[in-house]
Amino acid sequence: MRTLLSTLALFALTAVAEIVGCFLVYRWLRQDGQAWLGLPAAISLGTFAYLLSLHPGAAGRTYAAYGAVYVASAVLWLWWIEGQRPTAWDVVGAGVCLIGMGIIVLGNRAS
Repeated sequence: MRTLLSTLALFALTAVAEIVGCFLVYRWLRQDGQAWLGLPAAISLGTFAYLLSLHPGAAGRTYAAYGAVYVASAVLWLWWIEGQRPTAWDVVGAGVCLIGMGIIVLGNRAS
């Protein structure tokens, strides 16, 4: 259980690094942001790639499971940072992704 919780925490930290990096690029290119946003974006995306490499297990399986955490984190970002309340469809979609992540992670632990 401890390994599962530490993996989930690492997934969450990885998602924050990716979302921050992507959002900074989005802000720079789509919302008339300043070019200097490219530097912290690159650092954040580099941190994301590094953190993703720390996950145990096969890369493809890790990426598949991580994708669900990214989707759920993006919905939270929409709400907390962008100030847009998620729709029921956003919440259900993120929940379905997290169920899929659970199947991938827990199913492979059992085998």
